[in-house]
Amino acid sequence: MSELITAELVDLDLSAETKSAAARSLAERMVAAGRVSDLDGFLADVAAREAQMPTGLDGGIGIPHCRSEHVAEPSLAFGRSEQGIDFGAADGPADLVFLIAAPTGADEDHLTILSSLARRLMDPAFTGALRAERDPAAAAALIRGERLPAPAPDAPDTGNAPDVTEPSGGGTTAGAVPDEPFRIVAVTSCPTGIAHTYMAAESLEAAALADGCVLSVETQGSAGFERLDPAVIASADAVIWAHDVEVREKARFGGKPVVDVGVKAGINRPAELIAEARRKAGRGGTGGMSDAAEDTAAADNTGTSHGASAHVGVRLRTYLMSGVSYMVPFVAAGGLLIALSFAIGGYGIANAASVADHFVWGEADSWAALLNQIGSAAFGFLVPVLAGYIAYGMADRPALVPGFVGGAIALTVNAGFLGGLVAGLLAGAVVMAIQRVKVHRTLRGIMPVLVIPLIASVAVGFLMFIVVGKPIASLQQALTDWLNGLSGSNAVILGVVLGLMMCFDMGGPLNKVAYAFAVGGLADPTPGSLKVMAAVMAAGMVPPLAMALATTVRSRLFTRAEQENGRAAWVLGASFISEGAIPFAAADPLRVIPSVMAGGAVTGALSMAFGCTLRAPHGGAFVVPLIGRPFLYLLAIAAGTAVAAALVVTLKGLRRSGEAAAPVADEPKTPVAV
Repeated sequence: MSELITAELVDLDLSAETKSAAARSLAERMVAAGRVSDLDGFLADVAAREAQMPTGLDGGIGIPHCRSEHVAEPSLAFGRSEQGIDFGAADGPADLVFLIAAPTGADEDHLTILSSLARRLMDPAFTGALRAERDPAAAAALIRGERLPAPAPDAPDTGNAPDVTEPSGGGTTAGAVPDEPFRIVAVTSCPTGIAHTYMAAESLEAAALADGCVLSVETQGSAGFERLDPAVIASADAVIWAHDVEVREKARFGGKPVVDVGVKAGINRPAELIAEARRKAGRGGTGGMSDAAEDTAAADNTGTSHGASAHVGVRLRTYLMSGVSYMVPFVAAGGLLIALSFAIGGYGIANAASVADHFVWGEADSWAALLNQIGSAAFGFLVPVLAGYIAYGMADRPALVPGFVGGAIALTVNAGFLGGLVAGLLAGAVVMAIQRVKVHRTLRGIMPVLVIPLIASVAVGFLMFIVVGKPIASLQQALTDWLNGLSGSNAVILGVVLGLMMCFDMGGPLNKVAYAFAVGGLADPTPGSLKVMAAVMAAGMVPPLAMALATTVRSRLFTRAEQENGRAAWVLGASFISEGAIPFAAADPLRVIPSVMAGGAVTGALSMAFGCTLRAPHGGAFVVPLIGRPFLYLLAIAAGTAVAAALVVTLKGLRRSGEAAAPVADEPKTPVAV
């Protein structure tokens, strides 16, 4: 196993001025060391991860990171910036930048090393030593753990500090004190499970030590997770969930007061979370948060404050997106295979005999039939997987069986994609209702593996077969007939609506609703549903492409960071990654969002008017050969991109003209990057 970081991967004089430039500079070192195979592909993955959530942390730390197929082995590059680089942290720019690269199938040993690094970043002595180090080799050794940082000169004597004890099994425990201390169990997790997961754990442990309470943390990271001992959970007075993905096996914490926040809140506000846990336990609560804490947590995760009703909406969206996220790989694999089969053997290949009975190695049609039948088999799982994982997002593992059963019944009664949505929500709700029933302790062991799946499957099956299945099937058929009958102005109007939805929040809820609507039509493709899929993907490509074009033709209207992001946006847009425009929308929402919505509406309308079709659910420009009327399709994308870019440039130009006309007194002029 090679070293995670070497002297060649350390830059103690990082001159980059933006986070994109910093990532590129450090990634180039990884490419030179043979650890990254495709620089631009890797940087696109880094940018996509950065678009999900900023990776800046309080204390002057930036940790851009991602999993990528372009990474040959888990690697870490370190850069130290004198002027600081903005990674989105609340306390200002970062001077210590760690670029973490993990391959798609990273092994457990390396991921454990990365998690250890994430924990050490919360140690002031460690970061202080990195700021003082002058030798790249010594800095690399320090990061690898081969050298220990010198203790800070003003560090307090820890001889009388509370003892730190380990739990009897699973996780880590901080801050044990005598006389029945307050006990908390916590779970931390983030989308990639590499850095934020372990930083939140370390931050919570340090806050617990200062508070004098006992804290046991379960880190649900990339290297898997070791479950907290049930006895530790049973003895806890409260629970803290600091997570950006669903907590696994939530039923273990049933009946405990829960503080439920995003992972960055666990890093930045651990003392507040512990105080909130104490308040909830004192009130005897069994879930949720106080109104004030809930609003703060919502702001941590989304940048806005939500009330109680919005919190319900956020959870419903999370449940639905859980199902969609698990369904998309089946859609992608099955859709691309079916599209390739049509490219090789024509549309008639769908009626070919089973390849199990007839397959000729030298015939292209046999290979086309094989691809078609494999893709069709993958498509057969779409609705059950959607329903199963919606239910899983609501009620964890016990809801998987009734969710899958409900999804399968939805196919049986021809309720399709809409039936899968309803079946998943029903299964989750039924399981959650059963979980609220108090049972004798002797039955608790068999509840999640036998009783709950059995009862919930019967209930969901009854509801889907007898009560709601037929009405939903009728609605699904009406929707299908409507799509197939769309022509002229009606088709254009639908294209406009889908284009607006795809570009409003660029990867957010409305975007995902439009995408899920299109993908659902691929489960039973018709001419209308194929047009919808084409319009949705075309519109979703517009925002990043438009911003890339705008930064190219009028660079003076954009900051250096935006110009750097604009170069990456070409690749992201061509790959159908709408999130590539998020940095621009976040910096100037009133000008960027309406502009890209207008461009998306133009593209969606033109795609529907041209009658373009698409059987592949993803791929962007790379699946153009599989698109019906490809030249008109590209024309629709180009037109929408041009409209959006022109509007952005015009609106930003008007703003700059207004600023130039306004009198400004005693204000130094700032040079504009070109």
